[in-house]
Amino acid sequence: MPKKTPSINYTSRDFNSIKDDLVEYAKRYYPDTYRDFTEPSFGSLVMDSVAYVGDILSFYVDYQANESFLSTAIEYDNIVKLSNQLGYKYQPNASSFGTLHMFALIPIESNTIAPDTNYMPILRKGSKFTSLANSMYTLIEDVDFSKADNEIVVAQVDATSGAPTAYAVRAAGTVMSGELMVKQITIGAFEKFLRVKVPGQNISEIVSITDDNGNVYYEVDYLSQNIIHVPVANNGANRATVPNILKAISVQRRFVVERDQSGTYLQFGYGSEESPVRLEQPSNVILDLHGKDYSTDTSFDPSVLGQTNKLGVTPSNTTLTVVFRVNTSANANAAARTLVNVFNAVVNFDSPETLTTAKKNFVINSLEVINEDAIVGDVSLPTSDELKQRAYSSFATQNRAVTRQDYISMIYRMPAKFGSVKRATLIQDRDSFNQRNLNIYVVSEDTSGDLVASNSVLKTNLKTWVEQYKMINDTVDILDAKIVNIGIDFVAVAASGVNKNDALTAATNSLRLYYVNQFDIGEPIMITDIYRILNGTTLITDTVSVKVVVKSGTNYSDNGFDVLRATSADGRMVTPSSDMIFEIKDFFKDITGTIR
Repeated sequence: MPKKTPSINYTSRDFNSIKDDLVEYAKRYYPDTYRDFTEPSFGSLVMDSVAYVGDILSFYVDYQANESFLSTAIEYDNIVKLSNQLGYKYQPNASSFGTLHMFALIPIESNTIAPDTNYMPILRKGSKFTSLANSMYTLIEDVDFSKADNEIVVAQVDATSGAPTAYAVRAAGTVMSGELMVKQITIGAFEKFLRVKVPGQNISEIVSITDDNGNVYYEVDYLSQNIIHVPVANNGANRATVPNILKAISVQRRFVVERDQSGTYLQFGYGSEESPVRLEQPSNVILDLHGKDYSTDTSFDPSVLGQTNKLGVTPSNTTLTVVFRVNTSANANAAARTLVNVFNAVVNFDSPETLTTAKKNFVINSLEVINEDAIVGDVSLPTSDELKQRAYSSFATQNRAVTRQDYISMIYRMPAKFGSVKRATLIQDRDSFNQRNLNIYVVSEDTSGDLVASNSVLKTNLKTWVEQYKMINDTVDILDAKIVNIGIDFVAVAASGVNKNDALTAATNSLRLYYVNQFDIGEPIMITDIYRILNGTTLITDTVSVKVVVKSGTNYSDNGFDVLRATSADGRMVTPSSDMIFEIKDFFKDITGTIR
């Protein structure tokens, strides 16, 4: 007679259910072999051990399954990796940009009371400055003090005659957070899909990579991309309006930059240096003219020369010289009027051989700087939920901006070297419905994590970035979102026998934890959510009332807002205008309550 197959319950996954099934299994199939099911018995020890192992295996199977899908993943690093698969570029260290105002004293011209323009310097890009928090910033453009639109005022006068002896010239330039670093990385024998970690922290940009033979490696968006566009100086008559011309070049040596919480990595392909360079026949590289069996255009398609199935050449047996930009502090933003120190000024003069050393040193030593507006662009890392939503939007965008969500996704995908915004939204201009004029509202983050208006440099970078992907008939304006600082005041009833101070602390902490991610632009305050959170607190039995108030005064925004008018008829939500964003600026002062 064939042996009966035992029935096994595969739905048992935790310790208790697995042990219960084992006991039932032993009683059913081994009634004469084992009968002692008491807790101190050896058999109970064996069953406990098996159930223990089964529980652990079930946990890791479930954990592995959850972490394999973006919607269920919990670990931040896993979310980053899954987001990269959907085309989202994780950028933990964004650069900050801003305008720096510079002042220099210019001596007077001999036998006159006019400033000597020969001593008006040119402050070269690459000059470095530090803030009061010791963060480093680098000038990214030359600043010419002799420009006609610079402001000039009398700075020093002769004590006897009152005649001017020196003038102060005020100029402005754009600065970027961080400084350039150079590292040598030794590469050994050939390795397919070589992945190299760049030594350093807070890296915002890989500037260049070269090897011992002078070969240049180019950064691409993905390894299968073999054509990039580089700017070439325009020497034509229109160079004043078009300073650079974009040229398409084929790049055999290329890499992509990958980032996670452990650092920044360079990922190469699997082509070797010994791979022969393919030489094509002219007939294969000349651009095809459809509908004709001959060609009259002698131009050729550069992508054909770069076609390869090896995803680029991987360096081997060489030393890579990597130049990269690194932020010198965890938060690269600077509050207004805090960037005041000149660290290393690179100063040039026209015809310096005709100038006296004493006067040149007088001008150089007089140099002072200050940022009248905040320098912003660096933002705190997105939460796990924010990262998931941005990854989904990035996948749907497919490198073009058509829908509203496409534009928002592109904004958050702007490379870290151009800066970043904290929140963004898009609204179609009501006054130009047929013209497709789009208003993008953005807001940034300061050194304290509070919301501030984005400066003009960051908005210019953002507009240039969006212009690459927008529809040809769309026009885009970058505007500041209106920040409205609010507070929450509530009255609740403590549970019986509970200390009221403990109940108040528990209630306010619950609200602070819920609003830690703050709001999005145009997002309403759901008063029903506040009731739900308070009533769900262990030490609270009931919530009597909830009131949303606008905070004003020192350190708060001066944007007005009528809470009563914006509250819905049923009192369930407070809705801002589409270009407004709510902010709880101080969680400990702005979330208050009374316990009965």
